[in-house]
Amino acid sequence: MEARMTGRDGGADIAPIGNSPVVILVRPQMAENIGTTARAMANGGLFHLRLVAPRDGWPQERAWRSASGADRILEAATVHDSVDDAIADLHHVLATCPRPRHIVKTVLTARGGAAELRQASLRGLRTGLLFGPERAGLDNEDMARADALIRYPLNPAFMSLNLAQAVMIMAYEWWMAADATPPRTLMTNETHVATKGELDNFMRHLIDDLDECGFLRNEQKRAGMVRNLRHFFTRGEVTEQELRTLHGVVTELARGRRSRQSKG
Repeated sequence: MEARMTGRDGGADIAPIGNSPVVILVRPQMAENIGTTARAMANGGLFHLRLVAPRDGWPQERAWRSASGADRILEAATVHDSVDDAIADLHHVLATCPRPRHIVKTVLTARGGAAELRQASLRGLRTGLLFGPERAGLDNEDMARADALIRYPLNPAFMSLNLAQAVMIMAYEWWMAADATPPRTLMTNETHVATKGELDNFMRHLIDDLDECGFLRNEQKRAGMVRNLRHFFTRGEVTEQELRTLHGVVTELARGRRSRQSKG
């Protein structure tokens, strides 16, 4: 069982999840960017962070202040003198690259890269993601160490991302590559989607009162009108609570009509 520990000042209870990729920040320049990167990693279930020659050294308290509780990631981060040292124990490495510079190498989208990393992970291989310095990105020597490049298909007129945003995209795609959440759900809270029996019970209630008040008095149109009402209530997933409310509406309308008739 994996140990789960909180970070300094009661940070979030974060621990490694499976064989996830290592995030490698090459020559990061600002502590705040390292902290927000850890926050982005935690959102996508990434844990392992390696820093290559951070400009201002490591650790830096400002990183913790911007990590929003992702303290354990920062505390477990390791520092390396070179990219070669940071990736020495990895089997498969991808590098983010906004502007390929005369390089002949496979280029993947973020989604394609995440799928490739997932497949490698399932085979028991250790993987990594290289991210370059904030201003210039990775240089040709850095990218030469990668098996393939990742380029985000964003607005070509404006492709400016900060470091944490770039990491967040990959963290999200990594998580979604194995996520089984259906793309669309109905939030019902304490109620449930009405069964056909519950819906049929309401329709009988509604039609009885519509007959009584004379709304369905045209026999030629009655069947079509009833059918249209049934289509209306089955088109969306009506909940049991909504049907109970509608039962009450119909009952009160009928009670009000009878009251007016008795006074008349």
